[in-house]
Amino acid sequence: MTRRFAGGSLVIATHNPGKAREIAELLALFAAEVTTAGALGLDEPEETGATFAENARIKALAAAKDSGLPALADDSGLEVRALGGRPGVRSARLAGPAKDFALAMRQIEDKLKGSLDRSANFICALALAWPDGYCETFEGRVDGVLVWPPRGTRGFGYDPVFVAHGHALTFGEMAPEDKHALSHRACAFRKLVAACFEPAL
Repeated sequence: MTRRFAGGSLVIATHNPGKAREIAELLALFAAEVTTAGALGLDEPEETGATFAENARIKALAAAKDSGLPALADDSGLEVRALGGRPGVRSARLAGPAKDFALAMRQIEDKLKGSLDRSANFICALALAWPDGYCETFEGRVDGVLVWPPRGTRGFGYDPVFVAHGHALTFGEMAPEDKHALSHRACAFRKLVAACFEPAL
């Protein structure tokens, strides 16, 4: 049986403002007083995992231990079929220290030149950890295609070049509530909530 989050303070284990904002929006209906690892000045642990779930666990456990509070971490990224699943767990690192996702999107597009296969998917792993080392992980996925040039200024990361199957807008063009209804992060979040959260009264 999974451990339930009883409310109170919760650390979002990220220094990424876009990711922190999106997770905070998803948590709005629950009894969580949200802060972030960045706001607390916590160090970012080295992400040495071979999978999204492993990296999410590393971040959540480090934030929970260092803060003494429950912590929620996300590790997510883009997998491009024609590139053998790359960039995968290296999605954020492809953007470099400056987090230049315009550059990262251009690099992927350059590698896809000549390929008729534009299939891609986003994966999200969420890990909820407690200071005593207990941790649960949940995964979500959304499939779609890559477009070029980038479209939209909403969202973050690779959102402007990704169109989910059955939709016409990129994640970068979608209103937040529409993206939350179908994204990889929303899918993982629904699983997390069903297992570990109670709605706020």
